[in-house]
Formats: sequence, structure tokens, C-alpha cells
Amino acid sequence: MRRTERFRVENSNSLWQIYKTVSFWKVMKNFMVIQLARYTPFLGMKNWLYRVFLRMKVGKQSAFALMVMPDVMFPEKITIGTNSIIGYNTTMLAHEYLIKEYRIGDVIIGNEVLIGANSTILPGVTIGDKAVVSAGTLVHKDVPAGSFVGGNPMKIIYTKEEMEERESTFSNREGEST
Repeated sequence: MRRTERFRVENSNSLWQIYKTVSFWKVMKNFMVIQLARYTPFLGMKNWLYRVFLRMKVGKQSAFALMVMPDVMFPEKITIGTNSIIGYNTTMLAHEYLIKEYRIGDVIIGNEVLIGANSTILPGVTIGDKAVVSAGTLVHKDVPAGSFVGGNPMKIIYTKEEMEERESTFSNREGEST
């Protein structure tokens, strides 16, 4: 189960009530910063923009590929550990607007996590250290540390133990060929 706060709305759907949720000026500032960061090829600059202007928590040597889209309304709810890679065109959402309610939740991405291109991360999920998320995955629940997940709906492809076994087999084969 994702960890989100739920807020009921009356009358129109929750997206029509967006500026009761978050300031128009905050959304405008965040949008401009995100658009600049999406296109810049400088990894250090992206991290600086996200940390300083969006108040995201971004660890050292984490890398955002081209066109990554952090949450425009609540980017401060996104935490990314050290030495992680967020793949091309990935979307990280800390909110979701529904008909009768909206939800807000933290997105926590651990250390040394690899997220493949075109993935979507929903609010309220945690991706554990050293996890691998396959390209095009909808991350709708927590990802255990060290596991390899993929698909829509997301499924565990390899557990941490299976990944460690695969790595040791690969290392042994590599050692034999030299």
C-alpha cells in the first residue's frame, strides 16, 4: 500500500481546485526550473537546480537523464540517495488528483538505484538501495532493496538474493575468461 495523505474535495474534481492545494506562483517557478533542468546536459547543474530551487533532496553523484520530470507541485517530497540514475523521460509524482480527492505522498529513492527510461513513479513509494527498475515500469508500490522490477503492473523479476547469485555467476565466468 502506498503511503499518501488523502484530501476530499467537494463540487468539481480535484484538479479544478489545484490552486487551493498549491500556490500558482510556486507551480510557475517549479515549472520553469524543471524545464530548464530537463534540457540541460550538465548533471551538476541539474542537481543544484533541484536542491536549491525545488528543495528536493538529491544525493551526491546522482544523475538525471535528459527529460526527467519531477513533480511540479510538490518536488520537495522527492528524496534521491547517492549515486543513483534516473533514466530518460522518467516521471516522479508526489501527488495525484482524482475526481473526489487528491493525494500527496513522499517518493523515496535509495542509494545506487537505477531507474530505466520512460518509467513513472507514483506518490507514496520507496525504492530500496541498489534496486533496478526496468524501462517503462509503473512503480505503484514499494521496491525491495537490491531487487530488479519491471512491467505494468510492476512485478519483481529478481529478488536481491537472485540478483546477487546472478552477479557472482557473472563474476566467476568473467574471471575464467582472463
